[in-house]
Amino acid sequence: MERVSSGHQPLREVLPARVLQLPRMGRWALDVAFVWKAVLTLGLVLLYYCFSIGITFYNKWLTKSFHFPLFMTMLHLAVIFLFSALSRALVQCSSHRARVVLSWTDYLRRVAPTALATALDVGLSNWSFLYITVSLYTMTKSSAVLFILIFSLIFKLEELRAALVLVVLLIAGGLFMFTYKSTQFNMEGFALVLGASFIGGIRWTLTQMLLQKAELGLQNPIDTMFHLQPLMFLGLFPLFAVFEGLHLSTSEKIFRFQDTGLLLRVLGSLFLGGILAFGLGFSEFLLVSRTSSLTLSIAGIFKEVCTLLLAAHLLGDQISLLNWLGFALCLSGISLHVALKALHSRGDGGPKPLKGLGSSPDLELLLRSSQQEEDDNEEEEYFVAQGQL
Repeated sequence: MERVSSGHQPLREVLPARVLQLPRMGRWALDVAFVWKAVLTLGLVLLYYCFSIGITFYNKWLTKSFHFPLFMTMLHLAVIFLFSALSRALVQCSSHRARVVLSWTDYLRRVAPTALATALDVGLSNWSFLYITVSLYTMTKSSAVLFILIFSLIFKLEELRAALVLVVLLIAGGLFMFTYKSTQFNMEGFALVLGASFIGGIRWTLTQMLLQKAELGLQNPIDTMFHLQPLMFLGLFPLFAVFEGLHLSTSEKIFRFQDTGLLLRVLGSLFLGGILAFGLGFSEFLLVSRTSSLTLSIAGIFKEVCTLLLAAHLLGDQISLLNWLGFALCLSGISLHVALKALHSRGDGGPKPLKGLGSSPDLELLLRSSQQEEDDNEEEEYFVAQGQL
C-alpha cells in the first residue's frame, strides 16, 4: 500500500477539502453560539430591568395619589398568588405531573417564618415611598447586602473573613455618605426602608435555608411563590388593619366610591402592580436559570445606577457629589462581595450550569437534589444579589 507521506506532499493537498473545512465550521459554530448566548443574556437582563426598575417607579407614582401602600401590597400578593396558581395548573396539565403541596406541619413550621419576613420586607419598602425619594430608597435598599452578610454569619452560612469586614465597612460608609446632609432626607421614610433592609437580611437567609431543603420540593419559583403568598397576606393584614383599615373603609377611592370610572382606574393600576411584581420574581429566577447568579449580581449593580440616573432625570431627585461618592462606595462594597463569591465558586470547581426553561416543560429552574452540594455556592450568590433589588 502506498503511504500518503511518501511523496512528501503538503498535508493540505493530501486531505480532502471537506476535512480541512471542519476547523472553520467549528469556529463558526462557536461564534454563532457565543453571539446567541450574548443576545439571550442581554434580553433576559433587559427583561429583568423592565420589571425591577418599572415596579420601583410604579410604586412611587401610585403612592403619590393612593396613600394605602399596605393595601396595595396585599392586592399585589393576591395577584401573584392567582398567577402562580394558574401557572401551576398549566404546567400540571402539560406535564401530567402533580405539583408539590406541603403538609400543614411543614407549611407552618418551615414556610411561615420566611413568608412573614418577606411580607414585612415588601410592605415596609412600599410604605417608605410615602415619605422618601426613589434615589434614597434605592441606596438604602442596597444596604440589604450588609444585613444578609450579618445574618449569614449568625446562621453560619458564611465564615468570618477580613474581606467580609471590608465589604461591611464599604457599604455602611457609603450609606452614611449618601444620607449625610441630604436635602430630601426624611427620617420616617428612611427608618421604614432601613427596617425593610434589616428584615430583608433575615428574609433572604431564611429563603436560602428553605430552598436548600430539597425534601420540601420548593425549588421551582412558581411553587415557592404559590406557597408564600397566602401566609404573606395574612402576616401583613394586622399591620394593614391597624394603620390603614379605618381610613381605607372611609375612602371614596375604594369602598365609598362615587365615581365608577375612578374605582376601575384605581383597581386597574393596582392590578398592574401585581403583574409587575409577578414578572419581577419570575424574571429573576429565569435570568439565574439561563445564565448564572453572578450575572444577576452584576446586573443588579448596574440596575442601581440606572435607577438613580432615571430618578434624577425624570423625578428631579437632588443628588449631591457627596451622595454620589457614597453611592459609589456602597457599590464598590457590593462589587467586592460579588467578586469574592465568584472566586470562591471558581475555587470549588465552579457551580454546574442550571437547567433552563427550554429543556424542561416542568420549568424546574433551580436545584436538583442530586446537585445539592455543588449548587450551594450558586444559591448563596443569588440570594446576595436579591438583597439589591
